[in-house]
Amino acid sequence: MFKRILIANRGEIACRIIKTARRMGIATVAIFSEADRDALHVEMADEAVPVGPPPAAQSYLVIERIVEACRKTGAEAVHPGYGFLSERAAFAQALAAAGIVFIGPNAKAIAAMGDKIESKKAAARAKVSTVPGHLGVIANAEQAVEIAEEIGYPVMIKASAGGGGKGMRVAASKAEVLEGFARARSEAKSSFGDDRVFIEKFITDPRHVEIQVLGDKHGNVIHLGERECSIQRRNQKVIEESPSPLIDGKTRVKMGEQAVALAKAVGYDSAGTVEFVAGQDRSFYFLEMNTRLQVEHPVTELVTGIDLVEQMIRIAAGERLSIKQSGIQLSGWAIESRVYAEDPYRNFAPSIGRLIRYRPPAEGARDGITVRNDTGVVEGGEIPIFYDPLIAKLVTHAPTREQAIDAQADALDAFVVEGIRHNIPFLAAIMQKPRWRAGKLSTAFIAEEFPRGFERTPPSEAVARRIAAVAAAIDHLLGERKRQISGQLNPALTRERRRAISLAAEIVHAEVERDGDAIVVAFEDGARHVLRSDFLPGMVLWQGFVDGAPVAMHVRAIANGVELAYRGLEVKVFVYTEREARYARLMPARQLSGIEKAIRCPMPGLVVSVAVSESQEVKAGETLAVVEAMKMENVLRAERDGVVAKIFVKPGETVAADAVIMEFA
Repeated sequence: MFKRILIANRGEIACRIIKTARRMGIATVAIFSEADRDALHVEMADEAVPVGPPPAAQSYLVIERIVEACRKTGAEAVHPGYGFLSERAAFAQALAAAGIVFIGPNAKAIAAMGDKIESKKAAARAKVSTVPGHLGVIANAEQAVEIAEEIGYPVMIKASAGGGGKGMRVAASKAEVLEGFARARSEAKSSFGDDRVFIEKFITDPRHVEIQVLGDKHGNVIHLGERECSIQRRNQKVIEESPSPLIDGKTRVKMGEQAVALAKAVGYDSAGTVEFVAGQDRSFYFLEMNTRLQVEHPVTELVTGIDLVEQMIRIAAGERLSIKQSGIQLSGWAIESRVYAEDPYRNFAPSIGRLIRYRPPAEGARDGITVRNDTGVVEGGEIPIFYDPLIAKLVTHAPTREQAIDAQADALDAFVVEGIRHNIPFLAAIMQKPRWRAGKLSTAFIAEEFPRGFERTPPSEAVARRIAAVAAAIDHLLGERKRQISGQLNPALTRERRRAISLAAEIVHAEVERDGDAIVVAFEDGARHVLRSDFLPGMVLWQGFVDGAPVAMHVRAIANGVELAYRGLEVKVFVYTEREARYARLMPARQLSGIEKAIRCPMPGLVVSVAVSESQEVKAGETLAVVEAMKMENVLRAERDGVVAKIFVKPGETVAADAVIMEFA
């Protein structure tokens, strides 16, 4: 077994690998760019080596620097994690030439399956059912249009070396192919250093189901069941689970056998994932093979009890698989949510900055429920612009799918992130969707359930009453604190039990009083709620029980009330005495300003291109500029017809969030 390994990655996956290596008694070496000098993975590792400037192309993707770091530290092997160099055959070959073990599949298997074009050819030779498409490299946009029209719309344009939703575009017309081809190539080049793309038929109403495989260097290959990853946005997975609510035992065996046969055909010898696009009728087609550890591997670990990172290390060291296919049993259900640094209310624009507060829910197992949080950040740390916006992966495991979803919803409510925008409200809202809870999924789920994007919506009556009760309890607690200040009038003369609670444009009235260790909120319609909590003023999380049920709400103080985040909702709640409520109704409403004539950048990023010029007429929906942030290219479009008056940016410039890109006459 290795004594020291180097982790050629960053963020949560580097931290995840360090944890397993530490448990196995293996020393670890981290690498870091200048932007990651104070990152968590650097602190956790036994040793750390700088590899260059912030851009990945000048640091994490420079093979020579990583090989040199191995020589300098005496690392015998390298774990690549996912992304970056994890599926680059040249990296595995460079390590082998230097006498360093690659903790992943052999270079030949990477070349055969890591390249999406070659993997489809290999699958076709192995008589695995594949999605119709053009399995060659496309030279230019004109050829892309010809191929797309031959296959028939809609089509998927995909980077050959891609992954993680980068370099992927769905096109339903000639114009979308022309733009999607350019964007896919550009993203692929910047993310993977390889701008080759191909085109395949886009299956409508599909589900994304993948099989986890493990192979050793002695010809043994097994599978560990499936994961469903259909909840995606812009082709990037958001929520994953294992097992799939679609797949039955018979289909699982068929998919597993195909995945294992394909892995054996290319001599696969590590952890890998064979991805399928599945129809609602359980038909399935080979999509691609990811020759690396997947982001969503924790759900498989929780339902099988197998540490995939440990298996990868043992396989790389030459050990035989100690697990037989007959010994694989899927136990319970696991759900994973990806917590991203992005603003769901602004079309998921990337968000960067300092984590003023970062308080994930408590990890561990209790009452049959397991909560796990894989993360690479700490409170006070910075979210940089240069890398993927993933903050953490929150995973819950329970005996049933419904229990795992409920546990996930509770854990998301207890997850506190401040200083940047994040997608926790969006994830929490999905957990409440009846279609999600019923398991009726497809890759179009988010587009269909949120057709106008993620918007602030009023709470249901039951949720509104629970939020109002918590706000009233917090206000009562603050009142008790204030009444302890000396020199006041007799509290019995000044205290009012009745409160007017305003939320979502509705005012409800309630009597609020203490009853021992509880606070009782009795609404005027007769509903009565008993709340118990250890909450103290100044805490950012109200955690306790409402009528005996566990509840957690994120708390932010505002004038005359609190803003509470719960079940995907962020609600301002104002709590008044009856006299204050009468005065509040007389306050003038804030008037909005006139129509904004400027196009502002929704996120900090790098201006890739400007598609218009001053004095040019543009139509609604027309591309104005492209801004790259966190490895994704974002197209800024005209919201209405108009004439460009002035342009304030140039390609290559870095812009801040809300910076004016251009103004209209």
